[in-house]
Order: sequence, then structure tokens, then C-alpha cells
Amino acid sequence: MLNAGRGPTRVLLVRHGRTSANARGLLSGRHDVALDPEGRLQAEAVAAAISVRVGGSPVTVVSSPLERAVDTATAILRTCDRAGGTTGDQAGGGGPLVDDRFIELDYGEWDGIALTEVPPEAWSRWRSDPGFAPPGGETLGSVSVRVADALQDWSGRLQGETLVVASHVSPIKAAVTWAMGVGDSVTWRLRLSNASICELLVDSDPEGRPRPTLVGFNDTAHLVGPE
Repeated sequence: MLNAGRGPTRVLLVRHGRTSANARGLLSGRHDVALDPEGRLQAEAVAAAISVRVGGSPVTVVSSPLERAVDTATAILRTCDRAGGTTGDQAGGGGPLVDDRFIELDYGEWDGIALTEVPPEAWSRWRSDPGFAPPGGETLGSVSVRVADALQDWSGRLQGETLVVASHVSPIKAAVTWAMGVGDSVTWRLRLSNASICELLVDSDPEGRPRPTLVGFNDTAHLVGPE
């Protein structure tokens, strides 16, 4: 439950930098792939952008447990710490806090394959049925439940502060649909770039229930170089 008197929590949702699997157009779920050279540059760019946004105010950096997200979160934490904006044990070189609820959707047997290899009938059903799961994998509905639970927990702890979450496509889309109060099928109409930033404000209603608002979506201005 949130306390209405403490103000909203600012939530900055960052998709990790690029991996070789992303570059090849592969489904990348629980396979623990690292950032590629471009992805490492993207992580540094988004870290600088986050540091500017928070302007030295206190931030808490949380990550999915997968390496590509942890490395992106670590770049953010390091940059914000230099600006004096990290809190608690994270200040002075502590690592990001890991929350398994922000892990990518489990693609099961489809993890690591190209989208073109998904059978057409399964692809069609996946896009139309939020209760569909890849063989041995996870539904979009399951992702939405765990992400909403995580965001409510962190927003309750960090009211009036800034939370940065380094995560993946499906959990970030789930956070956005949670904020908008729309169904899971909307995620198929959203596109998220590597190292993009989405922003939420999470306030509370008079009963203390979370009242999220979408402020920004898929911001990649920090990745655009000079002309």
C-alpha cells in the first residue's frame, strides 16, 4: 500500500543494450547472453541520459538477473554514483539490486530461434491469445502479474524517490500496459528499442492503491549521434 502523503515514485524502465541475439533477430528469453560491443556503447549512453534526468537526486537501481540487464544496470549505477545520486549500499560501488520478477518472458523451446521459425499458426495464436505460452514457456499474463507485483512493491518502498529498472522487452511492455490499464494483447502493438527509456509515475488513490501514469515511452534520443 502507498502513502498518499509521500508523493509519487518515479520509475525509469530501461531496456538492456543490444546483444548478438538481438542483432540476429532471435527470440532471446532466459538464455543468458552478454551485451555485444554496440550494446556496451548503448549501455553507457543510456546511463549518461539517466544521470542527466535524475540530476544527482537519489536513485535506486534494480535489475533483472540476466547478464545483459545487469551489465546495463551496472553502467547506470556507476554513472549515477559519480554524480552523487545513488542510495544506501549502492553508493560508492555497490551493485544493482536484482529482482527476478523483472526477468524476460520464458520462451521455452523457442528461446534462441528466429521469429521466422515460429510456426505460422502458433504465431497467429500467440498474438491473439494472452493465455498462450510457447512450448515449455510462459504466458504474457504471467509476466504482467509478476511485473505489477514488483512495481507495487518497489513503489511502496521508494515513494517520492526514483527507481531505475534495467529489464527486457516483455516486462517493460507489461509495466506500460499496467500503467495504462489495458490488456496484455496491447503489448503486440508496442515496439521497444534496445537501451530505450520508458517513464512512469506511481502515485496512490485515497485507499492507498497504486495509481500509475505513463509519462514517456521508448525514448532513444540519447542514442542519436550528431548529424
